[in-house]
Parts: sequence; C-alpha cells; structure tokens
Amino acid sequence: MVEPFSLVGLAHAQADGGAQGPGLIPNLVLLGALVLIFYFLLIRPQQKRMKQHREMVKNLEKGDEVVTGGGFYGRVVRVNDEAVTVELAEGVRVKAQRDSIQNVLPQGTVKD
Repeated sequence: MVEPFSLVGLAHAQADGGAQGPGLIPNLVLLGALVLIFYFLLIRPQQKRMKQHREMVKNLEKGDEVVTGGGFYGRVVRVNDEAVTVELAEGVRVKAQRDSIQNVLPQGTVKD
C-alpha cells in the first residue's frame, strides 16, 4: 500500500528540481536577431527600391521612353510637376501621374 504523504513529497521534489526555461537575456537576443533579419531582408531593400523609383520619376524628361503602370509603352512629350503626357502612338496621348511611370527604357525601345 502506498502512503499519500509520500506521493505529495515526491511531487514537490520534482517541481523544485525540474529544468527551467531560458532566461530573459537569451529571449531578448533572439528577438533582436529576428528584428535585424526582417530589417535587412525585407524593409531595407523595399526602401531602396522606393528611393530609386522616386529618383527616376524626378528625373523624367521630354523624349524619355517609358512603361506606365498600366503596361503601356510610350514616349514622354510633356512633363509637369504632378503629371506627364505620354504619346502611345501617333496622335494618341495620355496624361498620367508621374508616380505611375514604372520604368524608363533605353532610347529606341519604343517603335512607332
């Protein structure tokens, strides 16, 4: 027959001497490492692309060949502060926001 008091004593002995989890400092180091990984793999490259796009849009000039956000190829015929006029074909012009220009192409890419 097992005495009830001996089981209680055994349970207390296991609780006191059991393995403990990692402390606060290793957890903070792991969290800091994860933040750095996200910054260098996700946030920083996106900021770099945004900066390059802003610079490209700022430097648009008349005669540049571009691709718009809608996928249209054309030649810039007029540049304003907020908009550009793009000639898609002979006599077909559209006015678009500067930010909607996705890419500036090398000269000679757009054929009439």
